[in-house]
Amino acid sequence: MAIGAIGTSVTRLEDERRRLKNEERPAVIRAIGTAREHGDLSENAEYHAARERQSFIEGRLAELDDIISRADVVDLSKIKGSTIRFGATVRVVDEDTDEKITYQIVGTHESDIASGLLSVTSPLARALIGKGQGDQVEVTAPGGSRYYEIVKVSYK
Repeated sequence: MAIGAIGTSVTRLEDERRRLKNEERPAVIRAIGTAREHGDLSENAEYHAARERQSFIEGRLAELDDIISRADVVDLSKIKGSTIRFGATVRVVDEDTDEKITYQIVGTHESDIASGLLSVTSPLARALIGKGQGDQVEVTAPGGSRYYEIVKVSYK
């Protein structure tokens, strides 16, 4: 199964992978070597912490390799239209608070709600997909239903 991705997020994941391989992994290997020099490993906290960090790095590298290999990069310049799909930038108005919010619908590994990157699997994105400017959507949230009006749809 391909994972939808915007080109910049794949680059971000590749940068993280490169940093882990070229900086973090060698540093943790040096830390393990230094900790080994201190003698008895069974009671050596530095050694155990370094091994735990090494385990995390190797697990994250495997995860990044999997994500990157399955990513299907979407070129937003080739998408046009007024219907909301993956990659759309959507401006909505919360009908209860009149707050205007702009989101871009992205893949699950790219999402960052603080940056306005909304996961395609989120309840709001699922409600928005297939709709267009002027439509209203209802989203069931833990605090109850929320209602939004779609103000603008673009692909940039």
